Amino acid sequence: MNNNAKIGFIGLGNMGFPMAENLIKNNFTVYGYDINETARQAFAEKGGEACSKMSNAVEQADVLFVSLPTPAVVKSVYFDKGGIIDSAPANLLIVDTSTVAPELNRELGEACQKQGLRYLGSPVSGGVIGSVNATLTFMVGGPKEYFDEVYPLLDILGGNLFHLGESYDNGTVIKLINNLMIGFYTEAVGEALTLGENMGLDREKMYEILNASYGQSKIYDRNYKEYIKENDMEPGFSTDLLLKDLKLAKEMAEESGTELPIGDKLIDWYESVSKAGYGPKDMSTVYFHLKKLAKQVEL
Repeated sequence: MNNNAKIGFIGLGNMGFPMAENLIKNNFTVYGYDINETARQAFAEKGGEACSKMSNAVEQADVLFVSLPTPAVVKSVYFDKGGIIDSAPANLLIVDTSTVAPELNRELGEACQKQGLRYLGSPVSGGVIGSVNATLTFMVGGPKEYFDEVYPLLDILGGNLFHLGESYDNGTVIKLINNLMIGFYTEAVGEALTLGENMGLDREKMYEILNASYGQSKIYDRNYKEYIKENDMEPGFSTDLLLKDLKLAKEMAEESGTELPIGDKLIDWYESVSKAGYGPKDMSTVYFHLKKLAKQVEL
């Protein structure tokens, strides 16, 4: 795929914007749309072709990327009047990086196929920093020939590219498993640090020791260095988005007859964290919520 290919990008949020910007940096013409006018203006300032209507970005594209936060928004973008199904040119190749239910991936793939469009369900992992640094992991489900065609673009955006089979939902299955584990790890970091501090340990010293021990994890590294240490709550990946993915993982478990005894409890817990006001904040802020609860107990 050469640089003459025109790229459409739907969704210029925390993940989509850096991906689109990296394509611009690699001399691709990128037509971007987001419902947020500020995001569109920022995109134009980076050299992108900002579109006031979603259909404009879709119609111009040889390859269309989609990066959206929730299944409801994804479904609307595809099926509403003026959406992707309505306005896409024949044979358009769509790479959807949104995290949705596997069932929705299948529905989107089949709808695109009926319309003469080509679809890949391609959720990503690596967070905002991975999107900025072009080190994302792409977990791709769909026809191998589509994956091969779009590989040069994915290689610009990511450091780990996996084709997981012909089924449109294969990538989403592993992504939801990944985020189920993230839910465990994030809670473990919050509880462990709170317990250690309440026992008189220094937070930084704990990180130094645990990071050299079996308690080390990428999530501990990410949550502590980027957020907890800096007392930063701005969302790279919000508590509400993690909660959404945990619920999708639970639906997947129910569909497959799999028990998630701790996973179910995690959903209840993160719902309480969200209701306490941390929903829009980064998922790492579960630690700050636990600290507040610990102080209440002390009082």
